[in-house]
Amino acid sequence: MLAEIRIATVRDINAIQNIAYNTWPSTYKRIITNEQIEYMLEKMYSQDVLENEFYQGIQFLVAEVDNEIIGFASYGLQQDNIYKLHKLYVNPNIQQTGAGKALLKEVLNKVIKLGGKQLELQVNRKNKAVSFYEKMGFEIVKSKDFYFGDGFYMNDYVMSMSL
Repeated sequence: MLAEIRIATVRDINAIQNIAYNTWPSTYKRIITNEQIEYMLEKMYSQDVLENEFYQGIQFLVAEVDNEIIGFASYGLQQDNIYKLHKLYVNPNIQQTGAGKALLKEVLNKVIKLGGKQLELQVNRKNKAVSFYEKMGFEIVKSKDFYFGDGFYMNDYVMSMSL
């Protein structure tokens, strides 16, 4: 299955939300509580939050197969020539088909064209995606607990790749 990667628009927000709401429970159910999953989804994927990210210059990409959006990624400038991969998710029933890899490679291509020298990300320390990012060339640079609000923390690795 070969996914087509394209730049997302605000018209894709509903599909992005659907992927997040389908992906998070299966990804995080053994890592964080259902209450934290629900809280974080609302804080990260509400219509207003996603619209604001689009308008603040966060770039979203979507992966499509047969005109169906199956995954998405978002990234933006962090500081100087350092970019951050904010989000990367693929529908659970389509994972391990190369769609996530295609999305990440397109992010890397776009960041390099923008003059980026480094791409960073945060990933939960218990998320199996850690090994995916390592295979793609990222290295763990630190382990950090980020307060997310309402008593919830993100227990993450900060990973980085030089471009």
